[in-house]
Amino acid sequence: MTEPITIHRLAPADLADYKALRDTMLAAHPSAFSSDVLEGLSRSPESYRARLGLERSEGGEFTLGAWSGAGLVGAISCERDGRVKVRHIGHVIGMMVRDEVQGRGVGRALLDACLVEARRATGLEMLTLTVTAGNEAATRLYERAGFIRYGSLPRAICVGGTYYAKDQMVLTL
Repeated sequence: MTEPITIHRLAPADLADYKALRDTMLAAHPSAFSSDVLEGLSRSPESYRARLGLERSEGGEFTLGAWSGAGLVGAISCERDGRVKVRHIGHVIGMMVRDEVQGRGVGRALLDACLVEARRATGLEMLTLTVTAGNEAATRLYERAGFIRYGSLPRAICVGGTYYAKDQMVLTL
């Protein structure tokens, strides 16, 4: 029997689990993330506290986690700029799902919950994200949710001397 997955916002008490998941995913899938595993390993769990959005009363900044009996198996974050001219735009970052639960709809559940939470935020009108070019499964997931590709940044990241483009996608809320 498959363990049920629950999605909820991360709290400060979840930061150690979040960091452990993130470190694992950065090591396992280096081309999927702009962050580097060695840099991630040197960070403390508390350094991710801003991603919880606890100080953003208008919403739009948060991290959601997917939990099963095995603990934290996935996460997604939304960041929002505080500057007046661009605070209507949120940025989906750090989408990750443990390999052992791939194909169970965890990514879709996280993305759906992210969109619900983003739509609750005061004044948030648009979400952007980047996805490594060639990551067809992730691209299809985002497209099914309504994101459209508006550009590609060649040589956006370099992993072990190999360059990867990042496709840029947007969704109007």
